[in-house]
Amino acid sequence: MFTPFEDLDILLADLIGSAREILGDTFVGAYLQGSFALGAADLLSDCDFIIATNVLPTGVVEADLRRLHDEIPTRPGHWPKDLEGSYADTTSLRSAAGLGTPWLFSNHGSRDLVWDTHCNTLHTRWILHHHGITLAGPPITDLVDAVDPEAMRESMRTALPNVMADLRTWARFEMAWTQRYTVTEYCRVLYTLHTGRVASKRGALEWAREHLDPTWRPLLTQVIEDRALGWVPAEPPRPGSLETTYAFAAYAESFAR
Repeated sequence: MFTPFEDLDILLADLIGSAREILGDTFVGAYLQGSFALGAADLLSDCDFIIATNVLPTGVVEADLRRLHDEIPTRPGHWPKDLEGSYADTTSLRSAAGLGTPWLFSNHGSRDLVWDTHCNTLHTRWILHHHGITLAGPPITDLVDAVDPEAMRESMRTALPNVMADLRTWARFEMAWTQRYTVTEYCRVLYTLHTGRVASKRGALEWAREHLDPTWRPLLTQVIEDRALGWVPAEPPRPGSLETTYAFAAYAESFAR
């Protein structure tokens, strides 16, 4: 068993088998990162994967992978629409020296693969090195070096001033889900900034509720308790919660400084 969910394990085994057949000798291994690797996954989580290759897919191989990922979300069940991950070459996956290299990326529930740096982050490498789940291939620590904690902190110092602006490029703030996600994102940034490590969404929220100014405990408790509501596009934020979230964002930025 790779995960607590039998149907997801079956899907992952099929993904690995199909990817291995398509990639041939360039296939190196398959791994889970994200919430499953951190031991915090539930039915609301994405299943984040990395498939490591000797070289980045091109030509017929890339086309066959695109056909595979075009078909997977059409399958029945919950998990085919919740797979997310990248095909990463081992050279750029190894260390921070590979940051900026686009990998062939499957976005949550999308039928289109895109070349993107979404998974090519220090966070991904940290999770893989410390907690990655090996689905196939050599141990992930053979492929990914440890990440310097100070490099993790510096990446968050750089990211923090842009969190809200980045969210506004794709998230709708009239949704309750966005309000919860925004608070969670700031908590995850602050957690890494303080510890040099990566926490799950819930783990970061619980850390923040314990360590930050008690003024924010009601907001953090609301976000923790409302996570079970999931993605409901028509659901507006709780009254007053969006304004409190904006204030929390300003606090987070000043607190970090």
